[in-house]
Amino acid sequence: MPRFSANLTFLFQEYAFLDRLAVAREQGFDAVEFMYQPDQSPAAIAAALRDNGLELVLMNTPAGNFEAGERGLACLPQQRQAFRTSIHRAFEVASAAGCKRLHVMAGVEPAGADRRALEACFLDNLAWAAEQAARAGLTLLLEPINRRDIPGYFLHDYDVAERILREMALPHLRLQFDMYHVQVVHGDVSKRLERQLPLIEHIQIANPPDRREPGNGELDYGFLLGRLDQLGYAGWVGCEYRPAGDTLDSLGWIRPWGVTPRR
Repeated sequence: MPRFSANLTFLFQEYAFLDRLAVAREQGFDAVEFMYQPDQSPAAIAAALRDNGLELVLMNTPAGNFEAGERGLACLPQQRQAFRTSIHRAFEVASAAGCKRLHVMAGVEPAGADRRALEACFLDNLAWAAEQAARAGLTLLLEPINRRDIPGYFLHDYDVAERILREMALPHLRLQFDMYHVQVVHGDVSKRLERQLPLIEHIQIANPPDRREPGNGELDYGFLLGRLDQLGYAGWVGCEYRPAGDTLDSLGWIRPWGVTPRR
């Protein structure tokens, strides 16, 4: 039976951020994750996790200047120092909250940039960050993101991510496999899952074309989640979808998988 975490950036937006943890617990989740670091102190996040008996299983590194369109800094040569500062800041939040996995946001390609220079910077930053992560007992994750959702995103291909991970062969650098992005970019989700499973540290789900909950879109999640069991995947499955309506109403699909409200 897959283990599910609630992505608090996407789910329970009807509530203030810290209140979402209590609602996630009430709805049967044992773990949560979030994308961008909320405007809350590490101590407040840690206390809310502790009070609700929840594990924080994943968070993103800072995106940079989000309002200006930045979606990560790792591939940007002019942002090397800002990237390293952001990694240290993410480590502080992770340490306070007991989170062991961080998704490294790659960034958006600047118009006219030399992709070879961006990749060289990306690999150099990853090597440095993975060394810091090893010292801190953390694991860094790469997640290709489709360019429909984030135009120009540097790391948008799961074949490229696989090549990078196999060539670097660093134990503290692993793959974040988002079935939604895989379907949008490549299709053939099940076969790619089988091939890349040895590299995968964390899985996320949503249903194309509109990033909705399982049962509302083109992927058969009954089959795909069952396939995870068949393949022996023991990690977390993050629910990173946009509910078609109210979040609580969207959770009907997950009840047969053992996530039921606590009384």
